[in-house]
Amino acid sequence: MPAMKPEAVREFFRILREADPEPKSELEYATPFELLVAVVLSAQATDRSVNLATRKLYPVANTPSAVAALGAEGLENYIRTIGLYRTKAKNVIALCGLLLEKHGGQVPRTREALEALPGVGRKTANVVLNVAFGEPTMAVDTHIFRVANRTGLAAGKDVLAVETKLLKVVPAEFGQHAHHWLILHGRYTCLARKPRCGECRVYGPCGSKDKAALAAPPASPAPKRSRLPK
Repeated sequence: MPAMKPEAVREFFRILREADPEPKSELEYATPFELLVAVVLSAQATDRSVNLATRKLYPVANTPSAVAALGAEGLENYIRTIGLYRTKAKNVIALCGLLLEKHGGQVPRTREALEALPGVGRKTANVVLNVAFGEPTMAVDTHIFRVANRTGLAAGKDVLAVETKLLKVVPAEFGQHAHHWLILHGRYTCLARKPRCGECRVYGPCGSKDKAALAAPPASPAPKRSRLPK
């Protein structure tokens, strides 16, 4: 896949910004801590399932001390509808303990400190840095990985390679929101199996070699020839 040219990259993000100037996370949260917990819970789960759980959890416990007081089993009662809920409950309780012990109950603002927390990897740290603290990070999930490779925006064999390239090619003026534009584009338009090229806003600058075929309507079947009686 040829790399998208700089002018096409700029046009790609200009169009996405014009359509959605202030994109937001679909996870529901009110504080950096609530966001951190929601992102940890969202691994291999939908934002919708996480929101359903946290709507019940956060009115009861939405600080490190309050969540820690629930204990792993108590937390499980709120998140058991989410995949891998037992492991996630243990991680969140341990995470709360470290926040209280080492960070005064506050969510740290550095990648190193975030990634030292249980259940927090590079992608989760990037989401928190971007959404809670406005850092121009790229949290490469399956949607961003697919869009970046398919369009020629930032091809790479793994998420770190794609993240590194995106940070290089995305113009600074789009840096803060690029992460969300790409996720939403992959979630609702540039789908994995059947991308909606025919209704894609960024069809023009997209560098996918298959986009013309994907955007074209299906060919009408050839009319059947009737057989003449012998």
